[in-house]
Amino acid sequence: MKTPSSLLEHAIRSPKRGNVAIMPYLTAGYPNKEDFCELLQAVSVEADAIELGVPFSDPMADGATIQGSSEVALANGVSVRWILGMLASCGPLQAPVVLMSYLNPLLAYGLRNLVRDAADVGVHGFIIPDLPDEEGEQLDQLCEDAGLARIQLVTPVTSSDRLRRLCHRSGGFVYAVTVTGTTGGKLDIGQVSAYLDRVRKVSSKPVCAGFGIAERSDVQALEGHAEGVIVGSALIRALGRGEDGALFVRALVQD
Repeated sequence: MKTPSSLLEHAIRSPKRGNVAIMPYLTAGYPNKEDFCELLQAVSVEADAIELGVPFSDPMADGATIQGSSEVALANGVSVRWILGMLASCGPLQAPVVLMSYLNPLLAYGLRNLVRDAADVGVHGFIIPDLPDEEGEQLDQLCEDAGLARIQLVTPVTSSDRLRRLCHRSGGFVYAVTVTGTTGGKLDIGQVSAYLDRVRKVSSKPVCAGFGIAERSDVQALEGHAEGVIVGSALIRALGRGEDGALFVRALVQD
């Protein structure tokens, strides 16, 4: 039986174009709420999956660019409830969507209600940077029952034993943070490639590299070292300049 988690994994393993799956990050409701559904639909045509960020006032893993987009979205009244309602009214998308959120907004919504409502509107899984695996048993069970992915994050300093455990427990894909720091940094391709190779050796799930990936050359450099890449800050900056988000995503892959 196909589940949202298995469909997400398949989308990462079978990119629409090229050999590396492209997962753009969008802050929900940015640059504005009124046109966001249209943006999401357009980006879903080009993307293999979409990471949809829930804006939060204290995003510890996000750099200045994504923090700024969250501040705009929060000022415009974007919330978990608004996001789920927007997804319900937006209609089917052409790429799986995972919600990236810090834990507080999800707890405020209620985890049981969250998983039920997210599944109802087509969400495929969750990325929660500040929820350790050891404390996620309740959410993990709810996600398993609903067929949703609870995606685990690993970093270059994750120990070997913990790396194996997180890769085993991750649903959909493994999110390999490429740098020890916040989003928007610069990649050292040599170091990152060796690290990603280490993650892939112990993971049965596809591995997606995130943080610091900004342009086509970065994607090309990681081909063969990760099944997918996540592009966030560079896309948010482009949207802030008024650029076309779908064209930005398409340009990341050579036809």
